[in-house]
Amino acid sequence: MSYPFEFDKESSGEQGRVLYYILQSFNSGNLVCYEELCRMLNAALSAQPALVENEKKLLEKINILCLMEIIFSYPSDDRTIPLKVIAERTKLPIEDVEYLLMKSLSVRLIEAIIDQVEGTIHVSWVQLRVFENPQIKSLCDHLDNWIGKVHNA
Repeated sequence: MSYPFEFDKESSGEQGRVLYYILQSFNSGNLVCYEELCRMLNAALSAQPALVENEKKLLEKINILCLMEIIFSYPSDDRTIPLKVIAERTKLPIEDVEYLLMKSLSVRLIEAIIDQVEGTIHVSWVQLRVFENPQIKSLCDHLDNWIGKVHNA
């Protein structure tokens, strides 16, 4: 998704539409949208052996992207996130949230400290990704907030 491409989802048939919407949900880290797509397009997805074989990996990846979206939604100077928030947004039990965090740390998508006593994670760095318009708007809002803090300091 980091390269621009021409794609007409209307004329590319059912498989093209399915792929387009799945890529959109992945790029936005929108787990709810992904799950809704899986429910609505169950027959079309089940007809794709590669998707069926890798369903668990795809769910892990969308959860990682969802985690990254959660992190980006916090201001960069205060990225202490309760594990409960991550559990709610990813629909994972706390134990699986810890696994998700460890996986993200191990592949260097984030740099963070997990505080199990407080039930939080403090993220000091997150790997940049390709942004869509809503993500760019959020980034602009964060920059405006930061500029305001600099002017008031």
